[in-house]
Amino acid sequence: MELRMIHNLRVINKGVALVVGFGLLVCAAFVLTDIIMRRFGTSLGGTEEIAGYAMALATSWGMSYTLIELGHVRIDLLRSRGGSFVRALFDVFSMIVMSGVVVTIAIKAWPVLERSLVNGSRANTPLETPLAWVQLPWFAGWVWFALMSSLTTLAALSLLLKRRHAETESFVGAFAEQETLQ
Repeated sequence: MELRMIHNLRVINKGVALVVGFGLLVCAAFVLTDIIMRRFGTSLGGTEEIAGYAMALATSWGMSYTLIELGHVRIDLLRSRGGSFVRALFDVFSMIVMSGVVVTIAIKAWPVLERSLVNGSRANTPLETPLAWVQLPWFAGWVWFALMSSLTTLAALSLLLKRRHAETESFVGAFAEQETLQ
């Protein structure tokens, strides 16, 4: 059951990553167009602001994909010296800590969005972008990451309690170690 859930989350996150990647390509094309237009003495304007928004969105949504693909950086000096049970303990501990941090970030991000919604806040830039337009998908990305992190943690904890230690490595292990195991 746990591995099936992780597989389904991996499929969903690959779709999210494709959408985010497409958004970054569109942003890059927009910036490139602006750079070319500057050579002819004109500009689209606002490219720095839009690129900043794109990076914030890509970061909040991309973290979940990175998590499920074992891309987060970990220092695993002690972990790598233990057997499958010790590695599973370190993996579950690291996921519990990550989940705690990410859930806290998602909770703390809500007041930022709420304040923008209540006040009708706009960016202090020439575009005067309504901040809620950017903060809502940014917040949703953090909530998605918190959900992904929590579900992954629960799956790893479940496998640990069932003494299926080696199976946790496929979705919460260290990426570099995965390559040497195959």
